[in-house]
Amino acid sequence: MSGQETPRRSLFKLIADLPGYLVALLRSEVELLKTELLEKAKLAGVGIGLIAAGAFFGFFAFGVLLAAAVLGIATALPAWLAALIVGVVLLIITAILVFVGVKRLQRGSPPVPTETIDSVKKDVNAIKGFGKRESL
Repeated sequence: MSGQETPRRSLFKLIADLPGYLVALLRSEVELLKTELLEKAKLAGVGIGLIAAGAFFGFFAFGVLLAAAVLGIATALPAWLAALIVGVVLLIITAILVFVGVKRLQRGSPPVPTETIDSVKKDVNAIKGFGKRESL
């Protein structure tokens, strides 16, 4: 035998230690949940910041392009009619985008911590399996 033997504990000691192990397991699952949600929130925050910066510059670029469209159409039509045409086209595009966006939101699923949920399910199944073996 090797020089180091692990001490054997009685069944009663193991059963007495079980609530402590379950509490430790629950705490580690909560920590995993916090870590996973924090990591996902950081990634989402960076992405949202970049989108906001792009939208900021895009807003002004879009305004310049609209002015150019109005001025371009105004060479063939009166300026008020050119502005009206561009405005109506913008309203149609806006309606289409809002409609598609609402449909996408309805189909989307809420963000959930999938890794933690899977881990908790495995833990619950393991505990259920332990209880079945114990009753045999």
